[in-house]
Amino acid sequence: MDRDQITQELQPIFAKVFRNPDIVITDTLNAEQVSGWDSLTHLSMIADVESHYGVKFKLKELIGMKNVGDMIDLILAKKGAS
Repeated sequence: MDRDQITQELQPIFAKVFRNPDIVITDTLNAEQVSGWDSLTHLSMIADVESHYGVKFKLKELIGMKNVGDMIDLILAKKGAS
């Protein structure tokens, strides 16, 4: 599993959660750039990502996430690849 693979796998998750099939996932993508990304959709997105990858993010990790790149880094670390 590598960064590009995770980015591709996040695409349909984000498209579903944010109801935007045209959303483009990049390392720098953050809540300010996505229409409809509020606290409720954030929780839904995190739950879907955790379920997809079989991981659990700690509260400290969630607070530290500033963009999708940070999320990808955490997924890589939790899955044992970097």
